[in-house]
Amino acid sequence: MASFFRTGRKIIAIGRNFAEHAKELNNAVPKEPFFFLKPTTSYVANSGKIEIPVGVTAHHEIELGVVIGKGGRNIPESEADSYVAGYALAIDMTARNMQDAVKKRGLPWTASKGFDTFTPVSAFIPKSMVSDPHNLNIWLKINDEFKQNGTTSDMIFRIPRLIQFVSSIMTLEEGDLILTGTPSGVGPITPGDVVTAELSVPSSSEPLASLNFTAVQREGGFTFQPEYS
Repeated sequence: MASFFRTGRKIIAIGRNFAEHAKELNNAVPKEPFFFLKPTTSYVANSGKIEIPVGVTAHHEIELGVVIGKGGRNIPESEADSYVAGYALAIDMTARNMQDAVKKRGLPWTASKGFDTFTPVSAFIPKSMVSDPHNLNIWLKINDEFKQNGTTSDMIFRIPRLIQFVSSIMTLEEGDLILTGTPSGVGPITPGDVVTAELSVPSSSEPLASLNFTAVQREGGFTFQPEYS
C-alpha cells in the first residue's frame, strides 16, 4: 500500500465532518456523511509544489486520509477496520472562488477540487503505527504560522461509519483514499507560501507524518475569469 498514490483509483473526500469547519463556511452540519470525488491525478508527493491557477483563490484543508487495503461493498461498520491498510496526511486544496461561483448556480464543483497538485499527500503510514485514528493531532502552518490546529477526535462521523456509508454507494478498491474532513481554520495559499503540516499521536514527540510544500503560480491551463461567476 506504500504506492497507493500511484495505484489507487479514486480519492473520496468527506465534506463537513468537523462541525466548526462547517460553521466557518456557513454550511449546515450534516445529519449523515456526504462526499465528493477527486481525481488521483491531483496527488503531489511530499516536498513538491502546489500549483495555483491564475485567478484562483486556493484554500487549504488539512485532513487525515484512510488508505483502503482491500476491495469491498456494503461493508458493515463492525467489519470496516479490516478494510483499512493504513493512513496518510493530505491537504484537500480547493479553488474557493470557483467553487462558490458554481455552487451559486447549482452546478457541480468537481473542477474546483480536481486541479493537478490539489491533493498534496504524505507517504503511507502503516496501520500498526496508529492505535486510535480518532485521537490524533493535526495541524497546518503557512510560512511557519499556525492556520489549522485540531484533533481527529472532533470528527462528526468516525471512520467505520464513513467506510460503511461510502461502500453502500460505490465499491471501495485497494489503494483508494478516504479523506475524513478538516478542522476549522481553512484559508488561502498564495504563490510563494511555504506550507507545512503534521500528524501526530498526542503522547509522542515524533510525528507520524510531516508535509512541506511550496506554492507556485501555475503556468498555462485554466484561468478563472470573473464572468465564470
